[in-house]
Amino acid sequence: MQTLQELGEAVAARRKLLGLKQGDVAAQAGVSAESLSRFERGRSAEFGSRKLLAVLAVLGAELDIVVRGQAGNLDELRRERAQSPAGRAADVHNTFKTGSR
Repeated sequence: MQTLQELGEAVAARRKLLGLKQGDVAAQAGVSAESLSRFERGRSAEFGSRKLLAVLAVLGAELDIVVRGQAGNLDELRRERAQSPAGRAADVHNTFKTGSR
């Protein structure tokens, strides 16, 4: 992901995959429903790191920092494919790791 809009779309996809309502996630994360809605739709100029981490925690997800162009294993190749416009829609569920470490 390279933009805040892409990150918001991925968060929305994860939330929907889990069958959670936007208002419920926002309440549990301690953010306003309007703020989460704007973030998910790419209508927010910024979404603070504390808010993002709180939302990701509610969704059972975490953020990974990956150096661009350093693909060497299957997971990294999937991430690269997901960054392409066609792959983003198909592989958005691979964007986040669930809490199953």
